[in-house]
This record gives sequence, C-alpha cells and structure tokens, in this order.
Amino acid sequence: MKIVVTQIALSLSLCSFAQEEPKTTAADSVKTLKEVVVSANQIIGSKFEAANKTGSASYISAEDLQKFNYTDINRVLRSVNGVNVYEEDGFGLRPNISLRGTSPDRSAKITLMEDNVLIAPAPYSAPAAYYVPSVGRMNAVEILKGSSQIQYGPFTTGGTINFVSAPIPSKFSAGFLTDYGSFNTSRTIANVGIANETFGAVVQFLNYNSDGFKELPNGANTGFDKNDVMAKFKIQSKRTSKIYNALEFKMVYADEDANETYLGLTEEDFKTSPFKRYAGSQKDNITTKNNQFSITHTLKTNNYFSITTTAYRNKFARNWYKLNDVRFGGTTYAIDAILEDPTTNALAFDYLTGAQNSPNNALRVRANNRGYLAQGVQTKLDFHFLTGNIYHDLEIGIRYHKDSEDRFQWNDSYAMIDGSMVLTTAGTPGTQDNRIAYAKALAAHALYKIKYNNLTITPGIRFETIDLRNENYGTNDVNRTGINLVTNDNHLKIWLPGVGANYKIDNNLSFFGGVHKGFAPPTNTPGTQAEKSVNYEIGSRFKHNKLSGEIVAYFNDYSNLLGSDLAASGGTGTLDQFNAGEAHVRGIELLLNYQILKEDGKFKLPVSFGYTLTDTEFVNEFASTDGIWGTIAEGDEIPYISKHQFNASIALEHSKFELVLAARFNGEFRTIAGQGSIPNEFSVPNNTVVDFASKYKFNKNFSLTGNINNLFDTTYLVSRVPAGLRPGMPFSASVGIAAQF
Repeated sequence: MKIVVTQIALSLSLCSFAQEEPKTTAADSVKTLKEVVVSANQIIGSKFEAANKTGSASYISAEDLQKFNYTDINRVLRSVNGVNVYEEDGFGLRPNISLRGTSPDRSAKITLMEDNVLIAPAPYSAPAAYYVPSVGRMNAVEILKGSSQIQYGPFTTGGTINFVSAPIPSKFSAGFLTDYGSFNTSRTIANVGIANETFGAVVQFLNYNSDGFKELPNGANTGFDKNDVMAKFKIQSKRTSKIYNALEFKMVYADEDANETYLGLTEEDFKTSPFKRYAGSQKDNITTKNNQFSITHTLKTNNYFSITTTAYRNKFARNWYKLNDVRFGGTTYAIDAILEDPTTNALAFDYLTGAQNSPNNALRVRANNRGYLAQGVQTKLDFHFLTGNIYHDLEIGIRYHKDSEDRFQWNDSYAMIDGSMVLTTAGTPGTQDNRIAYAKALAAHALYKIKYNNLTITPGIRFETIDLRNENYGTNDVNRTGINLVTNDNHLKIWLPGVGANYKIDNNLSFFGGVHKGFAPPTNTPGTQAEKSVNYEIGSRFKHNKLSGEIVAYFNDYSNLLGSDLAASGGTGTLDQFNAGEAHVRGIELLLNYQILKEDGKFKLPVSFGYTLTDTEFVNEFASTDGIWGTIAEGDEIPYISKHQFNASIALEHSKFELVLAARFNGEFRTIAGQGSIPNEFSVPNNTVVDFASKYKFNKNFSLTGNINNLFDTTYLVSRVPAGLRPGMPFSASVGIAAQF
C-alpha cells in the first residue's frame, strides 16, 4: 500500500462549531505546515481544538481571562461545566476543585499542570495542592474530562487542568495592568518580550495584595501579599532548517505571606457578624516559597515527526502557623469541636475569642512546616501520516517522576491576656511531626487517532508503576539519627485503557463518546489500594444559526473510592487514606451560546448559559474517622458536591468598550455524607453571585478597566471546614488601567 506522508493542519482533527472549515482532501493536504502539533506547553491549544476532541474539553483563552481579569481561579472555573469548587479564603489562594464529582479537598483528585508539567507540590506522595499557579499571569486555562485525559496522569477519573503561561512573542511586546480596589486590594502585572528568528524571551511580574475583608478584634491585617516572577528564554534553529531544534528554559519564583486561618465562626456569630475573626486567630499566618525550573527540547526531523523532552524541578516550602486547639485542666479541645458546640465548651470558647483571660499554654498554635520537592523528565513523540484518505496520528509518551513531602513541625503555646496572645512556651522544631514521604513513578502512554471521512476514533492506554515510602523519625529524634525510624511502603502497577470517538453528521452536528479506566494513586498507608473506576460519557456538539452548544452525559463507576484524612476537610491531618468502596457519580453538562445581534454589526450581544448536574451516591457501607465522611450508609451522597449549578453571562461588545455581566448559582450541598433533606448544621445553602466587568479602550494601546465582584453584596456561606463557618467575599470593586505595546 502506498503511504503518502504529509502535513495535516490541526483543523483536520474534528468538526468545529466555532467556525466552519473547508473540506480538505488528501491531495490538498500535501503541503508545508510550520507546526504539526499543539505547542508543547499546551494540551488542547485553542477553542477549535477543544470543540473537536473525542472527549469533553474546555479552553479558556487569553481573551476570556481578560474579560474579568480574575486572579481567583474559583471564579475563572465557574464558567466551565462539570466543575465543583468550594471557597476557603475568598481570594482563591487555596482552591478546592472537583471535576465530575471527585473529592474537592485541596484539589487532590485532579491532575494539575502548568505548561504540561505536573505542578502540585508532590502529586504522588502528598497530592493536596497547597500551591496553585497564579491565574492572573496565565495566557490560557485548559480543562480535559472524559477519555481524552488518559494522556495526563496520575489522576484520570475527573479530569486535568493545565495552566498555560505567557508565551514568548514573535516580536517585541510589552504590557502592564495595574488596579486598586476594596480592602486596599491592589494588583500589578507587567511583562516584556523580545524575539528574532532564532532567539526569544519573555519576563513577567505579578504582585497581588490585600488587607483582607475579615476583621480581627485588634484591627490587624487579615490579608496577604503575593509575588510571582516568570521568565522564559528560547533558542531555535531557523524554520527553513532541514532538522528543527529548539531549546527553552523556564523559571518561576513565587512567594506568599498571608494572614490566613483555619478558624471560622460559630453558627450564631456567622448570622450576626459573618466577616469577624476571633482573637485566637491573630497569630495565624501562612508563608510559602516556590521555585520552578524546566528545560524543554523540541526536535522535528521533518514536517510530520517531532519529539519533545522536558526536564523539570519544582521546590515548594510552606509553613502554616495556625491555632490548633485549646488545652486546660488536662483536657484538649479541638477548634472545630469548640465551634460546633460553644455552649458545652463555653470556657474554651471564651479563651479562643478573648472574652476571658486564659492560663498559660492554653492556646496551642501549630507550625505546619513542610517542604516539597518534585522533579522528573518526560518525553513525547508525535507522528502524523496519511494512508490514502485515512489520517493517522500516533502519540507516545513516557515520564519518570520523583517527589517528596518533608514534615518538620512543632507546637507553640500561648496565653490569652486582655485579647492578646502572649507566647508562654516555644516549641522545638520536629517535636510535633517528623517524617518524610517519598514517591517514584514511571508513567507511559500511547494514544492513536485515526480519522476516516467523518469518523474519528482515539484508542489509548496508560501505564503507571509507583513506589511509595514513608520514613517517620518520631518526635523524639529531631536530629533524624534513625534510632526510632518507622517505615511504610506501598507499591502498585496499573494499566489504564480508554477509547473515544467522534462522528460528524455535518458542519453543524456531531456526536462523541468514550469509556476509560479512572485511577488515583494511594499514599504509603499500608493496605490502601488505588482508587479505581470505569468512566463513560456520551455527548453532542451542535450549531443552528446563531445558537451553538454542547450537551454531555457521564457516569463514573467507582469500584474503590479513596478518602483522605486532611485537616483542611475537618480531619486530624495525618493524610492517611482509606478504602471507601464503591460509589456512583452521574452527571449532565449543558452549554448554550447565542449571539442576539447580527454578527457583522457594530455591536455584539453574546449570551451564554451553562448547567451542571452532579448526582453522587455511595454503594456500600463503611466507617471512617475523616471529618466529612464519617459512617457511610448505602445511598449516602458524597459531601461538598453541589447537585445543581447554573452559570450565565451576557456581554455588550463594541470596538471601543465592553460590558460583561456574569452570574453563578451554586446549589446547596451537604458537609457530612448523608441522604434525604440536609440538616441545617450539615448544610451549605445555595447562593447566587453576580460579577460585573467593564473596559473602555482609549486607543489600541491603553484601556480603562473596572470590576465588581459580588455586585449585589450577597452574604453567603462557602464551607464549614476546616473549623467553623466561612463566608464568601462581599461586594468589592476595583478600577485600573491596562496597556499593551
């Protein structure tokens, strides 16, 4: 059989509903194409590609991000169906993200990446993501769900989120955005880039700070100060070279100093003063430092074959210094228990709030000091070719990864004296927790896309082999001599197959579906098995005149769901995992877009509407010590997942200005697993939050921006964990100026 080797434009992949593409024949395809694959740092690449995947995909472009200029990833993801989030600090600094019903705690059950590189501090040994890249400096955000995601592990049940950083420009460019608003919140983003045929570079800076919207009795700052610096440098051969080589170096430095707390409010105090903070949280503070380095080499021997290799190293350190418990009279009172029942625990509550002076050492503050290291190397091979009228695309990838979490923690004790916390006993580092968790993983995948006429099929398989180890030196061996060393080990190997398909009826209608095996790795807890599921989806993308949209139904069938003991979700913070058995998650995702006015007119009035149904249930009984799981009965719903969510937006667009109104309805969800009506003490009620954004363009270089978050100043509860009730951000407004050259 004669094989015709050719370049296939990316638009050949599947049907797009953003725009119609001309029909392409094999003869037309025999032409030069500068790029054969999506950029190495992206997993989707464009809205066109997202609309053509054989599984669910969303692409939030630079233009989308600039509409509201959000720095809160929670607000960015509200426009994406299938996403559940619950807020914590109000600014999105530590998000809790769920995709298709996965546990949202610290986003620990989804694959998080920046520029196609794993970005959680320790994705295998301690996946709870206390670091998420600053969305304010991103050029795009990509979300994959369904069978499309098996290329990107280790978490393959719910989905993958990839943050795409600012690209190196093709010529000199520079820009900045600076704004100021409520709570003395300010933000500055600046970038400059240069390029010629063989060299390019971009440098970007972000500072984001606020005094915070919560109030301590002593009037102290409850906000944060966050810095982010990113730089990329690239050298490449000329595009006319027979063999193309490119080498790109990337560096990111980020730090944060936030006066954030685990301590929320009692039910009664939330009703009367939802934005107050108790005196016992006045010392609470988290500091973080993050360093990322990566170097990527791209080799293209011809127009249809490429190899991309990336070596990376991410180092993250954080110390969350926060009130842990109250101790007196030989009894220890956990802060969540105090706030749940302040009447029974009246004296402990008075010490915590500063209503009464306490004895020495009554308030114990824990230094949750941890260091993380993740490093590895990954290679991906892409091969495109035609055999007759059949288009083939083969992708093979392999990654070797190592990560670790080093806990070296201690407790300090304070007395509450006239509303101020006074240090009475300083702890010794390593005497509260002193252990290191390690992980080594080798992952490989193969994905084969074959397209014939209107049918595209993408079978694929992923393989993971993981070694997990924990070394606990004990609280009496702060020098880590190993005299009391206790170790745990866990090992596993797993194959994860999947297949997706898309059939294009015409340029206005297609159907897609897939099935794949879902997976989440266990920790080193002995006897803990991997989380496993089989996941199905079927959907359609359609367009009729000015209406376009997508509807998807999915079913995730868990044979073994994993729970984790996280302090952030009300547990003790050991991070121990437990097997929770079988569970079912079903859902529907609906997206509609409509252009009210003529598309070629001076004004545009686009409207969008989205709906997400997420129906969860445990299929067997079990008991755990986790704060939000507890004793589970068959039929109980998974906590912290809204069953119903709606989002909608309308924008008035003109060449000189833009006005955008966006609303999000988040349905009621339970905070403890259960079924039937939700008792008030275990409920986070539904809420609707409306945001407004505006932009006026003076000329092609300068524009004025204005934003309002929570336009109607809705007071709403976002969670009851880690300890007590927590509010969402109230009304806030900002004004700024942006420039681009």
